[in-house]
Amino acid sequence: MSGGSFFGFNVAVRGLFTAQRNLSVIAHNLNNVNTPGFSRQQAIQTAATPYYTTDGTGMVGAGSEVIAVKRIRDEYLDSKYWSENILKGEYSAKSELLAEMEVRFGEPSDSGFSVIFNDFFASLQELSKDSGNEAVRSVVRQKGITFTDYLNNIAVQLEKMQEDVNIRVRAVVDEINSLAEQIGKLNQQIYTAELGNNIANDLRDRRTLLVDRLSELINIDVYEVEMGKLPDGRPNKHFVITISGKPLVDHFTVSKLTVEKRTTKLNEEDIDGLYDVRWEDGNDLVIKSGKLKGYLDIRDGKQGQNGSPNYTGIPHYIQMLDRFARTFAMAFNEGYIDVNGDGVIDPQEDGTGHADGFGANGSTGVRFFTFLDDTREPVDSATFMDGAATVDEIVKRYENIRARNITVSKDVNDNCNTIATSDTDGEIGNIRVLNAILDMRHNSQMFSDGAPEDFMKSLISTMGIDSQQAVLYAKNQEAILHQVYNARQSVAGVSIDEELANMVRFQHAYNAAAILIVTIGEIYEMLLNSV
Repeated sequence: MSGGSFFGFNVAVRGLFTAQRNLSVIAHNLNNVNTPGFSRQQAIQTAATPYYTTDGTGMVGAGSEVIAVKRIRDEYLDSKYWSENILKGEYSAKSELLAEMEVRFGEPSDSGFSVIFNDFFASLQELSKDSGNEAVRSVVRQKGITFTDYLNNIAVQLEKMQEDVNIRVRAVVDEINSLAEQIGKLNQQIYTAELGNNIANDLRDRRTLLVDRLSELINIDVYEVEMGKLPDGRPNKHFVITISGKPLVDHFTVSKLTVEKRTTKLNEEDIDGLYDVRWEDGNDLVIKSGKLKGYLDIRDGKQGQNGSPNYTGIPHYIQMLDRFARTFAMAFNEGYIDVNGDGVIDPQEDGTGHADGFGANGSTGVRFFTFLDDTREPVDSATFMDGAATVDEIVKRYENIRARNITVSKDVNDNCNTIATSDTDGEIGNIRVLNAILDMRHNSQMFSDGAPEDFMKSLISTMGIDSQQAVLYAKNQEAILHQVYNARQSVAGVSIDEELANMVRFQHAYNAAAILIVTIGEIYEMLLNSV
């Protein structure tokens, strides 16, 4: 028998191996159906190179073979997912932090500003009914302390929140660096594996999953750049990830980010030790979106501040609280109101305040509100004024008051009879000064937004609008991202039904090849036994 007599065996064996390779790929897909980031794989099957016949009658087919295992992926959908995930990361961070800020203000609740402010003025109203009653005076003092404690607490909590966000900024930078290092190492593994004309499908899946995570943190662009040809003629591709045009990962090379503590505050209201984020080589980093941008906007945002993001973040709300504390304290103590909003107190703007009145013990010139000193103790009126006599000098002293340190003065703390009600010494029933103070509650000229309550309501409403907007954007991005994810999964995801159908198909092919081998064997056995 010629050697070609066993050609049928070779064809059948090829069919056996081809079916077996397809079944192995299907088994791999099914085993990874729940593996995050896994892309289904497909064996690329083709007809084997045929043989020429020696008698010139044509070519004889040599069966089938698997020439590659392909990773099923749509690069456009990957790119689309990353670009949408960047925005989702930013607005998710903002919505989370703004919701946290709303909770700190406690509105609406029994411990919110409106209730506390109402209680304070209600106690002053009770004092107007019986200005000589020391017990009522004591209630006014206590309600005043509760009012200032509320402002202190909100300001301190916002500063603590700024510190927490600052820690998150550092954590995100560390995570970006870690992901970049992992991607760089995978690039090297993939490049080495594919030098032999293989396709590192599973390694590429791992890299894509890391890029998914990275895209939520900062604005990235991802490219696979062709850098000439390999010795076998295939394109030499480098995987590159850039942030605002500068490479974070360039093939095997990783450029890291770093954080540096600021030496100069960006905003007057900032706490010490806030981080600036830049490239490790000292170059400035342009952050356009992502979770890191969301954190920085909330941590640093202050409208109208040069060099600061145009976003109402923590410094903005601390600034507004400080403005409320010093403006209200100055109006309450001095009767000074900046009607024109130009920062200048004109003579006609000087009304009647607590310092103009007399207490039950004959005291006068007492400021109801002052500030806490470095030991967190209330200062007295004399220390607070520090010899200030003119209007400008007095107004200047109120720059020391902030929301975090406003308090009831030591004078009132030590003796509630120093609370002024009368414009004449010794007239207990005279409550002209107290009435002037009570009228301040509804003075629409005290703030550009109106009366004190209007200012705070506007501040809290602005925060609520910002929060709702961030939630809306986050939900929209979540919906868009979900749609892109589903489209991506429809291409790359493993369908159990489809894989089982393919498994049956290739099982039949395997059985047919095995039967063919048995059949050819029986033919040859019969032939050999007959000779």
